[in-house]
Amino acid sequence: MKAICVHAFGGPEVLSLEDVPVPVPGPHQVVVRVHAAGVNPVDTYIRAGAYASKPNLPYIPGSDGAGTIEAIGTDVHGIKPGDRVYLLKPGGGALPGTYAERTLCDVPHVHPLPRNLSFEQGAAIGVAYATAYRALVQRVQAQPAETVLVHGASGGVGIASVQLASSRGMTVIGTAGSKRGLELVRTEGAHFALSHNNHDYIERIREFTAGRGVDVILEMLANVNLAKDLTLLAAGGRVAVIGNRGTIEINPRDAMARDAAIYGVMLWNTPPREMQGIQAALVAGFANLTLRPIVGRTFPLAEAAQAHQAVMAPGAYGKIVLTV
Repeated sequence: MKAICVHAFGGPEVLSLEDVPVPVPGPHQVVVRVHAAGVNPVDTYIRAGAYASKPNLPYIPGSDGAGTIEAIGTDVHGIKPGDRVYLLKPGGGALPGTYAERTLCDVPHVHPLPRNLSFEQGAAIGVAYATAYRALVQRVQAQPAETVLVHGASGGVGIASVQLASSRGMTVIGTAGSKRGLELVRTEGAHFALSHNNHDYIERIREFTAGRGVDVILEMLANVNLAKDLTLLAAGGRVAVIGNRGTIEINPRDAMARDAAIYGVMLWNTPPREMQGIQAALVAGFANLTLRPIVGRTFPLAEAAQAHQAVMAPGAYGKIVLTV
């Protein structure tokens, strides 16, 4: 079968399309015929060797995807060949990733794909929606009627966050870097959308909240925004740091004055029982149409390097997906 392999950490050019053996499931495992694989910024960090934990080389990238069950282990029950599923596998883990025609999964990594979603949409679920739910609901425990600011709201995690917050009765402010992205943010439920490229966007957020500030901030680029975020919070406000690409200097007094809290969010730290709860909530949301994955661009598997360049480019719009 065909798969993307990485033999050395480095730039997108290290992603190589190769022939590899078809996996065979163990007693508690399944093999999924992958039809689409999600591309996430974290995939690029792992590939570059910049992630907190490095996989053993060579490895097959990819944490999320969608496809059909092709084979099951002897002790697997409740899943059968032909079932449509989406996948969420720990990034850089022991099992091969989803950038392949087939992938080996432990049973907890496999979830039913609602019939109303395509495989491409299924590949947009795993990392993006689980991260958004983990940050918004489990970590900062955002409540109905609170105001939530989503930085980078037009990307995969951002759009998932907007949909989740809106569906749970929160007032949503979203920022994006392009006109097309802003239109998407509004369409998906934001009550107020503005460009983070405008020099006055901080003041406009303060005006929108009548000077009170926001209760929750979901931060996708903390090394740029965190110091400003702390000045935007209402009393008791919380920041969930979802994405970061460097260091930043902050003034702790801005947090002290507001009794504010900063939460780190690393999806793979989620305890198994809480991850199970995330997936149950997401499946229900997709089935009742309160959640809808947005696929911005698709690339064939052989163009994984181009997809890695695109996922890090400005002007995010939905999820980038590899078709297999």
